[in-house]
Amino acid sequence: MIPFQTGQVRLFGATSINQIVVQVADASQITSVSDEISQLLRQRHQLAASASDDFTIRNNSDIISRVSSVGDTLTMLLGGVAAVSLVVGGIGIMNIMLVSVTERTREIGIRLAIGAQPKDVLVQFLVEAVVLSVLGGVIGILVGASVALLMPYVAGWTTVLPWNAIVLSFGVSAAIGMFFGIYPARKASQLDPIVALRYE
Repeated sequence: MIPFQTGQVRLFGATSINQIVVQVADASQITSVSDEISQLLRQRHQLAASASDDFTIRNNSDIISRVSSVGDTLTMLLGGVAAVSLVVGGIGIMNIMLVSVTERTREIGIRLAIGAQPKDVLVQFLVEAVVLSVLGGVIGILVGASVALLMPYVAGWTTVLPWNAIVLSFGVSAAIGMFFGIYPARKASQLDPIVALRYE
């Protein structure tokens, strides 16, 4: 047991109080209490009306807003990474479908020669692109859901698996396949049957 000022100077090397914690009985009064504390401190510190505060007041609302802003920034960052990944994956699907069109040129020529319409070939390759993309999306959803369900046991984190995110992921993967599959499908549907049949 030692006097407060002795402990303050001898133990902590401080000559003034550098932190005061105030608890408000009613959370709705936080703003008004903060204003009153600010006025009292300015009066005790003898600050002129034009002078800036030589102290800082923080409350839970400020901390929550800062944490929320950091969370929003991380969400945007992860969204950007996901967008880049989707574009790269879509380009990969388009390349695979272009190779498929090249390898199956004779098949396409035979289909067109026996009466298939260009739109039939377009739909065929578009469906293949969508199925390929959706299959990748399903695998990604299964891996992501498995990791989310294992995290509470491995790292002790609480995870949530929202169904709307799963449905959105499935829809986005289908849309990516359709968007990036249009060009290969159009290329296949516009082949000349005679040239396609002669292709080696």
